[in-house]
Amino acid sequence: MNRLTVGYSALADRVAGIKPPNAPFDLLLVVQNAKANNWQDKLPKALKDSAVTDELKSLGVAKSRNRVIELASTDYLVFADDDIEFVDSGLNAVINHLDANPEVALVLAQATDHSGKLRKPYPGSEQALTKLNSARAATYEMVIRVSAIKELGIRFDENFGAGVENYLGDEYIFVADLLSAGGKAVFLPITIATHPEVSSGSGWGTDRDRRARAKVFTRVFGALAPVVRLAFGLRRLELLGGAGNLVRFVFGR
Repeated sequence: MNRLTVGYSALADRVAGIKPPNAPFDLLLVVQNAKANNWQDKLPKALKDSAVTDELKSLGVAKSRNRVIELASTDYLVFADDDIEFVDSGLNAVINHLDANPEVALVLAQATDHSGKLRKPYPGSEQALTKLNSARAATYEMVIRVSAIKELGIRFDENFGAGVENYLGDEYIFVADLLSAGGKAVFLPITIATHPEVSSGSGWGTDRDRRARAKVFTRVFGALAPVVRLAFGLRRLELLGGAGNLVRFVFGR
């Protein structure tokens, strides 16, 4: 029996680009198909031959990832988008860590772009995750212990993520909710995936980006959110576009 499921969330018109890993992991695909498109004929052969597929007549990546969690039957699950390529050896290293540390419910690993460069600064060693150091988590960096996540009742907040108005932050909220529920999560400096440089979490320059990020911190920290937004924004003042936008970010405007 395979230990890990690779759980893809994809729009119906993007399934043809999926590149499954070579290792014998379980493959699971949940398709967002609000327009009732014919996507089955576009599946890569590896998915046609071995993947469990499911369809949602709606948009929203958080909904499809929650469905992936529901359907996963292996010990571990890594979340995947249609433009991800996985590093099999890295995934196996994470599996070994989870096997050796049964108290860990989630591992956050690292990813590169297609040039082989790490996509962002990562810690150089294992690190316990907190609400203050996990805000830049990406879904394809996350490997979960399925039983622990189901027992704790952790799911992606469907009011956040690609496909809805608050189009980012669903990964961070997932980690924060896990920590609030008493689950343990760690970062490991293990590369498990390759992803294009641009993603939904890359944007900073528009009013829409700023407001969306502000809402994420409100969701995680409640009344303390302005303080956290100030500390976060001071470190990214240039990306925010100056002091005026920092003030707007702090007050969620």
